[in-house]
Amino acid sequence: LNGGDVATFQRRPSPSPEERQPLRVVTHHWGAHWMKGFDVYEHLDQLLQQNSWRGKIEFTHVGNVPPGFRYSTTRHVPPLSGPELAAELSSHHVYLTGSVNEPAGMHHVEGALCGLPIIYRSSGALPEYCDGFGIEFAGPDDLPAALERMMAEYDRWRAALEKYPHTAERMCREYIELFERLVSERDEIVARRRLWREPWTVLRNQVPV
Repeated sequence: LNGGDVATFQRRPSPSPEERQPLRVVTHHWGAHWMKGFDVYEHLDQLLQQNSWRGKIEFTHVGNVPPGFRYSTTRHVPPLSGPELAAELSSHHVYLTGSVNEPAGMHHVEGALCGLPIIYRSSGALPEYCDGFGIEFAGPDDLPAALERMMAEYDRWRAALEKYPHTAERMCREYIELFERLVSERDEIVARRRLWREPWTVLRNQVPV
């Protein structure tokens, strides 16, 4: 699993309840494809125009947007990287990702390493990375309930991030262990692959005796 650089993306002290009014929510994407979650981000932008939500939530999107896409209430920041990105993320309270079919991703990892509980879509690999570190939602329609729940349970999810495991150090260590295992088991792996070069043998092995 992917991991981020803890020397760059660092936790700040947990904000007090007073400091979380309004709750500052952030996301960031370099890509501008609609499947990055723009149906969710557009819905949140519209939600924040309603009197019932005004003053409770502030939303920031760092990165690119689809051609012709415009926010009304959302703060839009051009793409950032490195310490500048980490500083921007850390100035918020919650990370939101609405990506569809995300195969892995780094955006939610970087947000979590900055100490931000995650509101994440139940799609792709997001649950695999984010389960236990935030609140899951299915799509735009149930985003409001996820936001309400996060406001009520913030301290719980903030504390859970103290055990967040997805660091670059762990990722690199596991890659090295994988490569070493592949090298040590090379002959066995090659022997298994040669079987597929003998289709009749494969076929015989699949027929019940």
